[in-house]
Amino acid sequence: MSATEFLVALAIAVGIAGIIVPVLPGTLLVLGAILVWALEIGTTTAWVVFAACAILLVGGSVVKYLVPGRRLKASGVPNRTLLVGALLAFVGFFVVPVVGMFIGFVLGVYVAERGRVGAARAWPSTTSALKAVGVSILIELLAAFLAAVTWVVGVVVT
Repeated sequence: MSATEFLVALAIAVGIAGIIVPVLPGTLLVLGAILVWALEIGTTTAWVVFAACAILLVGGSVVKYLVPGRRLKASGVPNRTLLVGALLAFVGFFVVPVVGMFIGFVLGVYVAERGRVGAARAWPSTTSALKAVGVSILIELLAAFLAAVTWVVGVVVT
């Protein structure tokens, strides 16, 4: 394994961690790392691997918004609720290190839903929103894992 391959593998791992803990732009890190590898190798096979990974990651990014969006519409949770959750997640990130983003998101979604539908129905709406966000993360994670496996196959082949 060359130094470039090691650094690309490390960047892919950091990108995948960035998907799980959304502090870093995980998908972009994975795609950028594979692009660096393709530029370094420069063969047709490397560019085919890069194209396949790009298709997987872009497709995953599109699907991660479509599938949970439908689920949220079906449960009646508006985008405004997710925006409030995202804003409080941003604030929570700076107020409580490490876990503040997660606490802020849940609190923001709950507060927005409580104001919209009342205390009795706020928690079911909040859990629907959290499940949709979880599905979104899983879809993006699956796309990144598939891209990583594709890259590993490309490394073995080249």
